[in-house]
Amino acid sequence: MKVNKNYANLQENYLFAEIGRKVREYTAANPDKKIIRMGIGDVTRPLAPAVIAAMQKATSEMGVAESFRGYGEDYGYVFLREAIRGHYVKKGADITTEEIFVSDGAKSDVANILDIFAAGSMALIPDPVYPVYLDTNIMAGNKVILTPGTVENNFLPMPDATVDADIIYLCSPNNPTGAVYSAEQLQKWVDYANEKDAVILYDSAYEAFISEDLPSTIFQIPGARECAIEIGSLSKTAGFTGTRCAYTIVPEGLTRDGMNLNKMWRRRQSTKYNQLPYIIQRGAEAAFLAEGFAQNMKNVAYYLENATIISKTLDELGIWYCGGKNAPYVWLKCPNGCGSWEFFDKLLQEANVVGTPGAGFGKQGEGFFRLSSFGSRENTEEAMERVRRIM
Repeated sequence: MKVNKNYANLQENYLFAEIGRKVREYTAANPDKKIIRMGIGDVTRPLAPAVIAAMQKATSEMGVAESFRGYGEDYGYVFLREAIRGHYVKKGADITTEEIFVSDGAKSDVANILDIFAAGSMALIPDPVYPVYLDTNIMAGNKVILTPGTVENNFLPMPDATVDADIIYLCSPNNPTGAVYSAEQLQKWVDYANEKDAVILYDSAYEAFISEDLPSTIFQIPGARECAIEIGSLSKTAGFTGTRCAYTIVPEGLTRDGMNLNKMWRRRQSTKYNQLPYIIQRGAEAAFLAEGFAQNMKNVAYYLENATIISKTLDELGIWYCGGKNAPYVWLKCPNGCGSWEFFDKLLQEANVVGTPGAGFGKQGEGFFRLSSFGSRENTEEAMERVRRIM
């Protein structure tokens, strides 16, 4: 028997395990200390009332023979795909329901989309990076080129015409840095992808946090329909981290190597995936409709205000950072030349605040640190006051 030995090429995924270990040991030794967690990007605000009402109604429908639902539609119920389409039309991106594929999470789609690309493809991935991009390409046996994000380019790497790629990963607003591409910058990536006959995998999980005049979908960029696939999520937009719902948009005319990628993904999903429960899809629909969307945007505004509190503190302390304005993450340069883990230990032991060491996101993350704005207002304000005291 042979197994996929590409797994042997994976580095140990120690980041959050090591954070957990350090926090447990410190807590055990200091049981009287209140730890404020600003590391993992999980939401804390409850689901919108309109979403809850929609799911409760759908639950009742499942208890009546006339409205009971069994297996759902392969690519998501039409009512949800229409709601997603309406969300994009408002942005000026005229997509069709046949281009929308509902799923249980952006993380799953980012990994599963590699099924439609040949093993050995060349993947161009930013560094620092959301670990699933890198790890899934290693699992698939693909070649990887890392394009560095730095202070000099504001952690927004740009294409290099001398580098060839088959698959290009972009995340805007970015996780972990919170940096957001402008329309002009994305246009350069689209032009590069079309020139190289490559495909952009565009992760728009944090698009709801964009408050300035910046693109919130790759499909606002001319030429993107000829080279891009977009993966969206309700995890942060609507607080669905525990409820689960995402979607992938594959343009119907997107072709590579004589194959239609929309048809390939359609076949992949119908073969390997059974869709989300009807109840969840009704809740997701409500998240895109007027009442639910307005309620969700209040939660987004709440998190953005937390990010502003973090940013103002760093401004006062003279610490360089990016993100925070159009993203729920603030990516800061560790002060006084500290390493990422050294700064983690300082915050934990002296301020009892937990963040995420940038080194866990790649080589270019060393010396940087991520703070999340997904906590409560009270904890965010208290954490920043503690940071002021120790800095």
